[in-house]
Amino acid sequence: MTTYGLEHIGVLALIVACSVALVLWSRRTERARVDRALRVAGWVLLVDAVLWMLWGFMPWAWNLHESLPLHFSDALRILLPLALILRRPWMIVVACYWGLTLNLQSVLTPDVNYFVCVPLEFFQYWLAHGSGVVLPAVLIWGLGLHPTWRGFAVAYAATVGWAMLAFTANLLLGTNYAYLNRPPAGPSILDLMGPWPQYLLVEAVAIAVGWALLTLPFALVDRRLGTPVAGPGGLLRITGPSRPNDKSRRTGPSRQTGPSAEAGSSPQSSSSTWARRSGP
Repeated sequence: MTTYGLEHIGVLALIVACSVALVLWSRRTERARVDRALRVAGWVLLVDAVLWMLWGFMPWAWNLHESLPLHFSDALRILLPLALILRRPWMIVVACYWGLTLNLQSVLTPDVNYFVCVPLEFFQYWLAHGSGVVLPAVLIWGLGLHPTWRGFAVAYAATVGWAMLAFTANLLLGTNYAYLNRPPAGPSILDLMGPWPQYLLVEAVAIAVGWALLTLPFALVDRRLGTPVAGPGGLLRITGPSRPNDKSRRTGPSRQTGPSAEAGSSPQSSSSTWARRSGP
């Protein structure tokens, strides 16, 4: 694929269109319906990720430098579906930071390698990297799942841990997963950060700064609004626009009265459902 050729630009436009459309849909749709749809999407993506991983270990597809699931995007391919299914706060924050930043490098400067079946490998590459952008956008700007500074720290620690794992494997196997031991063969964002190993330090600082800038607006707004922390660990705050939660919103005011009716009709009640599911 030619970087920023017609094919690449078309895929980028599709990712942007899907992100905008699904964010708007998730903000305007009944929360329970959105939750069900995300869980179904999580299962579909998880099954696909496992099957694709097994495909890479088959004799006709095996390649030591590509088949091991050690790229950040490989880990994200498993982590993101699990976040949609299990709703663990640490999974959500790590998947969102990785998807919107580290994964974005593979979207903006794709390094697509074809070994066996070009259409299948093209589809799998963009399914993984495209969903890695679209679904975190839905979680953050659609459902209002905002990472906290503690979530930022947990995600950064997870990133350093995975980088150490991949770097060690690269040393032992002579591979270059996550491009930690040498730059990729084609042009990439890393070219702007200097030669190896300098770009590793520059990249670490850039990630920290970029994630801090991503977190800061949410932290300021949530502090001003008094948005409560959701789930254990204080990794997320849940906010979002009012949306239909039940039949009373669609058909008219409910006859139920009292505190339970007020709790059921508030926008915060829909957020508490996600918070309860975000258990340890």
